Amino acid sequence: MTNPPPPGNWSDPTWSAQPSSHTPDPTLVAGQPVPAQPGPADPYAPVDPYAGGQPPFGEPMTGYPPPAYGPPGYPPQYPGYGYPQKTNGMAIAALVLALVGIASCITAPVGAILGHVAQKQIRLSGEGGAGMAKAAIIVGWILTGLLGLLILFYVGAIILAVTTGASSGSS
Repeated sequence: MTNPPPPGNWSDPTWSAQPSSHTPDPTLVAGQPVPAQPGPADPYAPVDPYAGGQPPFGEPMTGYPPPAYGPPGYPPQYPGYGYPQKTNGMAIAALVLALVGIASCITAPVGAILGHVAQKQIRLSGEGGAGMAKAAIIVGWILTGLLGLLILFYVGAIILAVTTGASSGSS
């Protein structure tokens, strides 16, 4: 069963069951030719260093891009790169004091405490040096603990010497 033809002179291509005699050209879109897709650039093609900068002599600058000044720059840097981040001075001092505590045994707890203060400052200000502050805390408290064990050992040795020396001297 077929539908009746549309009224007037208007022709509907879907009305008849006959295929259209006109096959569309795949290189045309809406009656206009389709431009060819650009292929990959030839890496060995000669490059004109003056192309695109200025129009030929005597012609106006309409339609030309602005002149290029040198080769294109580097892409924008990723966050965290570029100028180094400012390092917290207290973190540096804390690490130095904690490491000097290896020889002096006195500055290690001071370095550990300064490391805690530096960590708080770094959290608030966003400065660098968090690793140094953490290292100062670890080294400082380990050396402080070793210093405490050394003091206990010396106190125990002195007590042992006094108690054994007093008993052996009375005979």
